[in-house]
Amino acid sequence: QVQLVESGGGLVQPGGSLRLSCAASGDIFRLNSMGWYRQVSGKQRDLVAGITRGGSTNYADSVKGRFTISRDNAKNTVYLQMNSLKPEDTAVYYCNTVIRSYSWGQGTQVTVSS
Repeated sequence: QVQLVESGGGLVQPGGSLRLSCAASGDIFRLNSMGWYRQVSGKQRDLVAGITRGGSTNYADSVKGRFTISRDNAKNTVYLQMNSLKPEDTAVYYCNTVIRSYSWGQGTQVTVSS
């Protein structure tokens, strides 16, 4: 059973940066388009960034130009570099395939506040 483990979240001031990591127990990244999602309490979980097997990326309009998704297939890890963070980026962040193939991990909390 594949397990997804997100890390790297924390408390950061507006304008700051964080780098999230997602590791998997199985060799899934090489075979799948992967995505980062976020969820605010009481709201749906939304895809904010995706990366294909070939490395093409796409982003939600709300994070375009500020977030960068990348992958290291050899390390079974997907990253999300988040710059120029805003209070509205506050959420729990998760990774999964872009079609949500696997059980969700515990996520990592990102809080943007002064």
